[in-house]
Amino acid sequence: MNESLQSKKVALLASGGVDSSVAMALLKEDGYEVEAFYLKIWLEDELAFLGDCPWNEDLKYLEEVCKQLDIKLNIVPMQKEYFEKVVSYTINEVKNGRTPNPDVMCNNHIKFGMFLEKVPKGFDFIASGHYAQTQEIDNNTYLKMAPDAIKDQTYFLANLNKDILNKVLFPIGEFSKSEVRSLAEKFNLANKKRKDSQGICFLGKLKFNEFLEHYLGKKPGEIIDFDSKEILGEHNGFYYHTVGQRKGLGLSGGPYYVVDKDIDKNIVYVSKNYFSESKIRKTFNIGSLNLFGKKLSEAENLSVKIRHGEKIYNCSVETNKITLAESDQGIAKGQFAVFYDGDICLGCAVIS
Repeated sequence: MNESLQSKKVALLASGGVDSSVAMALLKEDGYEVEAFYLKIWLEDELAFLGDCPWNEDLKYLEEVCKQLDIKLNIVPMQKEYFEKVVSYTINEVKNGRTPNPDVMCNNHIKFGMFLEKVPKGFDFIASGHYAQTQEIDNNTYLKMAPDAIKDQTYFLANLNKDILNKVLFPIGEFSKSEVRSLAEKFNLANKKRKDSQGICFLGKLKFNEFLEHYLGKKPGEIIDFDSKEILGEHNGFYYHTVGQRKGLGLSGGPYYVVDKDIDKNIVYVSKNYFSESKIRKTFNIGSLNLFGKKLSEAENLSVKIRHGEKIYNCSVETNKITLAESDQGIAKGQFAVFYDGDICLGCAVIS
């Protein structure tokens, strides 16, 4: 970490997990003045039907780690903002037959958005436990992929406002997950053995379909074979299914994949011949482009991710049309397409 930045004041977004806790310990070790901020986004009233609040355990671990490291912990209530910016977006996207990404929107609007308005004056940087890095190129600050390709989280950060990137620190971005676990052991953190959290940010361990059922209910409709037009079964609502889905259809004789949806007629189309030439998917249009600096057409080696993970495609761009070098059968409206030039993240767009 840059020695010249030592003794600067850092507001660290802390969750109670191992990653943000190690980030906190590293900053403290490097001489930064650190305060931890826990964003309370759990919707106790709106999601009470789903069970006990998962944030109690998070907070318990976080309090222990902060006590160990002698770091002040601040709890910031943001339930109202979270519901308006993330949960409502998720419900509306699903209701309109699109595939949302609440985690992208949470980072953009809450963690690195509205939270900045709540941070007391005097902090020089915002830090988090994301697996990402930053790099300055031609007077612009870009996201840079973490060396751990499996854990790299630039996909979830690509919609950030470019003006805040030079104020963001990612202390664990240069490490692999196994190295972060080793650091947790080295610092003897209270949560060093804690398992990683999974799933959508505001649901934790809870099932997304239960959340959808609460807000959208059930709307039975037909599951139809895309090729033969035969009615194969019934679904509980088109919004429970997304293009590329294989599991959860309840059909025998498969595997069947979701290939299309008719949201007006509430029909889900499936096919066993998902990977046939007639169903090749390698082009899509984009909208709501968010770039950190250079244009997509200026990239030397343009590539794209259409979901979080290791898979990345070489691609080309013409106006707002993206063409992949190979087919991907899971391209769905509403997903984020995140663009790279080598390991530099250029920004993102929404598949339209």
